[in-house]
Amino acid sequence: MITPKFSCSQTDETVIASLYCPSVRASDAEINVDATLLTVHINPYFLRLNFPHPVVEDEDSSARYDPSTGYLTITMTKEVRGQHFADLDLLAKLLAPRPSQPPPSIEVLESRTTGEDDIDKISHRTDKLTLGEKEEILKAAENDWQLPQSVPEASTEFHTSFKRYYGFLDKYTGYFLHVAHAENDVNELGDDPEGCSVDDRRKMRITHENEKWDEEHYMADYADDEYIQELVAWEDPVLANTSDVVYTEQENMEMLRLPRKEYIMDKVQERNLYMSLIALLFAHAYDKRTTFHDPTPESAWTICTLVPIFSALDPPPYMSLMADVKLERPRELIYSDAELISALTTSYRRSLAFPLYRSFQLAEECRKDVATAMTRGKRMITRCLLEMKRILDHHEAYYVYSKIWLEDFCVWIQTCASDTVLQEVGKKVATVFIPKSAIGWDLEQLEEATRLVSRRENDSDDEST
Repeated sequence: MITPKFSCSQTDETVIASLYCPSVRASDAEINVDATLLTVHINPYFLRLNFPHPVVEDEDSSARYDPSTGYLTITMTKEVRGQHFADLDLLAKLLAPRPSQPPPSIEVLESRTTGEDDIDKISHRTDKLTLGEKEEILKAAENDWQLPQSVPEASTEFHTSFKRYYGFLDKYTGYFLHVAHAENDVNELGDDPEGCSVDDRRKMRITHENEKWDEEHYMADYADDEYIQELVAWEDPVLANTSDVVYTEQENMEMLRLPRKEYIMDKVQERNLYMSLIALLFAHAYDKRTTFHDPTPESAWTICTLVPIFSALDPPPYMSLMADVKLERPRELIYSDAELISALTTSYRRSLAFPLYRSFQLAEECRKDVATAMTRGKRMITRCLLEMKRILDHHEAYYVYSKIWLEDFCVWIQTCASDTVLQEVGKKVATVFIPKSAIGWDLEQLEEATRLVSRRENDSDDEST
């Protein structure tokens, strides 16, 4: 079956779905409306849309096919007239399946009252307790029945299979079995990425960053920064345009080609996705600034190199990297400054170690671009992700990162991400302070040394004059 090109709009009382299905028989159309679900089958096209609120079929509803244009227009009445249907322009969200209902976490198998026999059994079991067990229970009773607890010791990962999973929500494996024979210049995990544990990936990534760090390159860019200042001063016209995001025909077609998926995740996984999004947007912002939003053949390499979940398959959290900033309660599902700093520091390090232009000031401008994109919400971010996906899809080696990360991110950002959370994180990213000491490469000392050399050269020139 073919998914037709479509668009949706609304009035105060109706929802209108317009499907492009040329050269069909209108009499063969099967249209079904079931609460929030619209199903259309007209051979060879099939479309199923899931609206945010219920619609009904009544005397005001209609379906009209125009053979001259090839468009089938379906008008449905809102169950609650005047209700606003949000996100009708996010096609992947409309195409996503209905969320499955989780089973109840507690099931009552039997209910009965406690009798005298039960009390006798409890007393009998209490008599069998050791002296130490009785003292522990007495202490718990004095402390509102809070038994003593201790932090479990760290243990190594236990695997029942040789497979290692990676990618979006750790759903993928087997994509790098033959990486040794592929021209993948951004892979930092050697010839056997499939056998690397999460800890191994992080160690290899940090080691590679430290090896690629070049003090002389950084000092040279710091001393002669005329072109870098042009990159810093450049204003992204897409982010500067404050009007509502309206997707192009190309973007709508790209969204139609996205898979229909439902994601089930816990709060920790959800938080890590938002942190991974920061790295993606940072790489996109860097490439846009250094190419003035005109992607080059090197853009795919730049993006993949700057994103640690691509080049090293190393997802957040990155709190272990932070020597100067620590999260007091790292298990809390909050977006603290420390957590944001750790995510941004990883992107900063890579932007200072790998690409052509290595400037802390340039990294700061990329952070501001990330903040602007996130505060604009999921529509702007969808546009950024689609552009990154377009760049990687056309590369013979790096397309794999689009498959295991960007494709799912494009669906997730439309169907699951919250504009409220994105805006909250974006505001924090805009104001967070990234200390140069957190990078770990003595940037302040190198900059001071560069300034000292520059002053000496100027003084020498003055004396010669």
